[in-house]
Parts: sequence; structure tokens; C-alpha cells
Amino acid sequence: MIRTGKYHFRVAFPSTKHQDQHIYECFCIGTVNKLVDEFDEQDNNNTTYAVLFDGKLPVATARLIQSKTDSLSVRIGRVATLKQYRGQKCGSQVFQALEKMATKSNYKKVIVHAELTAAEFYEKLGSARYGKTYQEDKTDCITLTKTFG
Repeated sequence: MIRTGKYHFRVAFPSTKHQDQHIYECFCIGTVNKLVDEFDEQDNNNTTYAVLFDGKLPVATARLIQSKTDSLSVRIGRVATLKQYRGQKCGSQVFQALEKMATKSNYKKVIVHAELTAAEFYEKLGSARYGKTYQEDKTDCITLTKTFG
């Protein structure tokens, strides 16, 4: 567990969707997606999750997976923050915690597949747009990357 001021982190690796289901329930309430829709084939024993807690309440989360096409790259995704905690840098903290893990594990690049409306968030964290926009689940998306050292 890592403490950063008022919040604390728990980074889980390896993990299973059953262990993390309670965390995702907090982020899926009030959304159009059902909880089962939030899990996919990427959620397995090799997935790393960062969760930021305020006391016992999970307030932000993200996941890290190894790239299928590049052994020196990882993907960070599923960054989510509870509505009442947005604007307090909680999403940034979970993203940066996973970036730190990636660099300590000698990965050289982080890849993000983001909704176009979230691209500016990742750009503020040092990622750059790569390629053209595309559609995913009827939503405009863009790939962003960040290279280390």
C-alpha cells in the first residue's frame, strides 16, 4: 500500500476479475454499461490494477496490461474516477502509479486507447496523440503514447 497525502494506493498483481469486482462495482453504478461489460479477455492473472482509496472507498482505478505486439510496451486503460472525486488528480495518480511500475519493470513505452473526449487528460500527463481517430463501441477514440528514457 502506498500513501499519498489523504489517499492511499493498493496495486494488485496478479489479479482476477473476481477479486476486483467490488472495486469496479463502485465505478459502474449509474453508467450505461453493465458490470459484466467492463471485463474482457484482458482481465486475467497477468493484469495489474492500481486503485486509489479514500479510507476504505475506492475512488479511482486503472489497469496495466502488456502489449500484444511489442514486448517493451504496456497499455494503461480503464482509468476511472468516481464523479465526486473528479478534478482532484485521482485519475492522474493511478495512471502515474502504473507508469512508475512500467518504468521499474524496464518497459519503454505506454500506450493508451482513449475516448477522444479524454485525450487532453492523457496529454497533460505527457502522452502524445498517435495516428488517426477511430471508432470503438460507437465512440470516437484516439491512441496516445508516451516513451521513457
